[in-house]
Amino acid sequence: MRLISGLMAELQRRTGLAPALIEDVVLGCVTPIGEQGANIAKTAALAAGWNWRVPGVQLNRFCASGLEAVNLAAAKVRSGWEQLVLAGGVESMSRADQQRWRGIMTDPETSLRIGFVPQGIGADLIATLDGFCRADLDRFAYESQQKAAAARAAGHFARSLVAVRDRNGLAILAEDEYIRPSTTMEGLAQLRPAFASIGELGYDAVAIQRYPQVERVLHEHTAG
Repeated sequence: MRLISGLMAELQRRTGLAPALIEDVVLGCVTPIGEQGANIAKTAALAAGWNWRVPGVQLNRFCASGLEAVNLAAAKVRSGWEQLVLAGGVESMSRADQQRWRGIMTDPETSLRIGFVPQGIGADLIATLDGFCRADLDRFAYESQQKAAAARAAGHFARSLVAVRDRNGLAILAEDEYIRPSTTMEGLAQLRPAFASIGELGYDAVAIQRYPQVERVLHEHTAG
């Protein structure tokens, strides 16, 4: 909750925004359970100390949830229905019990019938179809890390970042921990494929059923 309520408080501080003017808060959240359950948009507005009349709605379009929140807010404003809407997304995957939200991913019969596979299997399938080898993927990962590190060093992210603070106001997370300038091609090459075990559960078979030209899915993507 503090991830989003702290951000809302900082937005108010930076802009001088009067929360009472906000006609809706639209937030995307893929796993609306536990601490981020119920209607986290409304709860966060209250936790940020905003006027209790400020409404909120939570939506879920999986990994596009935050983007869809922005789209919905834009549609509200463009239609003239509302004038000022706050939109975004929040997620803390480590605080959610994964088995409680997977839904269709734990239903093999439905997955087989509709051809559903997790994103990791989809990524490996695309690499297989388009002929990307492990070295290609590692090189892309390496170059991405270098670009992100350079952008951060140049201060390009500075205005977009808001530190996560504890109850005493001390910053406990000031920037992305996963930008790693020390990444090397040699280090990436030592990582194990991330999705081979998931494929063995039956998702490779689902993918091959839809793409029979693929003899087998080559699992090349890693955590890198």
